[in-house]
Amino acid sequence: MIRRLVSNYPISSYRAVIFFTLGVIIPLGFASKFYQGAWDWWVRDYAGDILYEIFWILLIASILPKSSPFCIACGVFSATSLIEFFQLWQPPFLIEIRSTFWWHMLLGSTFVWWDFPHYFLGCVAAWIGLRLVRSNLFFTKSP
Repeated sequence: MIRRLVSNYPISSYRAVIFFTLGVIIPLGFASKFYQGAWDWWVRDYAGDILYEIFWILLIASILPKSSPFCIACGVFSATSLIEFFQLWQPPFLIEIRSTFWWHMLLGSTFVWWDFPHYFLGCVAAWIGLRLVRSNLFFTKSP
């Protein structure tokens, strides 16, 4: 029954899996910023970077479900890397914007080289996850 439903509505099923995963990733991302416990410095500073990348890749894949997961991951990595480099620029208006919680969560506030490997890990994890979902459940080919 489920297999038949999936084969009849592959994009809707694909989006359902993405939305479920987003429902897990978003609270984990926010929780990572307030975590206190073992390795709390890493969880607060870097685990959130991995989840941030996964979030954006899943969001874009839900909007553009026929797009290549690899292309989405490369685009997200490029965009978030550009945002990271923009953190080197500290004009007063951006400092003011970044001082609010939501903009700080979206844009960050300081440039850190160690964010890049974690961005990469998040992109690779999301790319592999989307490929598995696409190839095993819904689509015949996943580039």
